[in-house]
Amino acid sequence: MSPLLTARELVVRIGAQAVCCGLDLSLAAGETLVILGKNGAGKSTLLATLAGLRPPLAGEVLLQQQNYAAHGPRAAARLRGWLGQHRGDPFATTVLETALAGRHPHLGRWQWEGPEDARIARQALLDLGLHGLEERDVQTLSGGERQRLAIATLLTQEAPLMLLDEPLTHLDLNHQIAVLDLLARRTRAGAGLISVLHDPGLAWRYADRVLLIYGDGHTDLGPADALLTPERLQRLYGHPLARVEQDGRVAFIPC
Repeated sequence: MSPLLTARELVVRIGAQAVCCGLDLSLAAGETLVILGKNGAGKSTLLATLAGLRPPLAGEVLLQQQNYAAHGPRAAARLRGWLGQHRGDPFATTVLETALAGRHPHLGRWQWEGPEDARIARQALLDLGLHGLEERDVQTLSGGERQRLAIATLLTQEAPLMLLDEPLTHLDLNHQIAVLDLLARRTRAGAGLISVLHDPGLAWRYADRVLLIYGDGHTDLGPADALLTPERLQRLYGHPLARVEQDGRVAFIPC
C-alpha cells in the first residue's frame, strides 16, 4: 500500500534558522507520528509544510504520491485534514454549523449539506463530548470547548490523513486523554496522524514513531520507544529528565 504522505530531502527554514535539512519521512495508513521539540524549534512550520500550506526551501512533499499542486485545493482537502493553532470566529455561527464546515470539500460549489453530512457532524460532536451544544453560538464557548469543536470539525472532514498542531491546547487532563484515545481509534481504523505535542510521555504512549526537532537543522526520526530516552530528551529540551515507569506506562519528569 502506498504511503499517505511522503517527504523527500526536505529542507525547511525560518529565516536563517534551519528546521530540517534533507529530511526523509513517510506515513502509512494506521500510523501515528508525533513531532517534539522546544518552543521556536520549527515544529509548526514543518507541520504546515507537510500540510502543503508552506513551500519548502528544497525537497518535495507528496500527498498520496502526488504533490499538492497536482491535487488542487479541494481534492487535497478531501485527503488531508489540518488543525492549526490559531483560529478566529468573526461571525456568529452555531456549533453544528461550524462542524459542518468540515464537509465543504465533499460538496459541489452550490451544494448544501444533506442529512448524511449532518449525521457525520453530529457524531463527531458526540465523540468530542459536545452533544447538546449544537445550537450554541461558538462565541460563547470556553477555550477547551472551542478546541474540541475544532477537532470535531476536522473529524467531520473525514480525511484519511490528519495533521494536528498542538491539539491538546486548552484541554484539561480528562479531555486530553479522551482526544488522544479518539484519534488512536481513528488511526486503528485506517487513518494516518501527524501531531505536534509537548509531553514526551504522551508521545511514548500514543505514537508509533517520533520526530525530534532540535532547532538547528538536526532531527531524529524513529520508533517512539527507541528514541524517547532521557539522554535524547535532555538534548532536545535543554533540561534533564528522569524516566519513570509504572504498570507499563512511561512518564518523563523534569529533574
